[in-house]
Amino acid sequence: MKKKLHYLFALLLATFGLLTLFLSASVIFDLFGIRAKEGNYVLFIVWANFISSIIYLVASYGFVKNKNWTSTILGISALILINAFICFIIYIYTDGVHETKTIGAMIFRIVVTIIFVAFAYFNINNKNQININ
Repeated sequence: MKKKLHYLFALLLATFGLLTLFLSASVIFDLFGIRAKEGNYVLFIVWANFISSIIYLVASYGFVKNKNWTSTILGISALILINAFICFIIYIYTDGVHETKTIGAMIFRIVVTIIFVAFAYFNINNKNQININ
């Protein structure tokens, strides 16, 4: 049962990563006219999402293979997103042009990433520590 849960989380994370990769790469490289549809996007937020999408894909492999580093790299992704969000708030307060929906999207992405970090930590790292002792 636990193995199926790991596969489910890996699938969810890979799906989230692929979607994020597609959307952020489309804005960065102006694919499919998505850049124009996004309006006033903030490039450093898009890059933070792009980097996180790659980390999500690597972490989905870590879920499948029960690798201890899975929670670590997801934690790095969370830190990247949190730092980008702090910079984004500063950008907003300095009258930076942005889309209001970006605030909610970043909060959602940070919360989802932290949930994945917690799942990886409590289900992979703790399991492997128990097996060692």
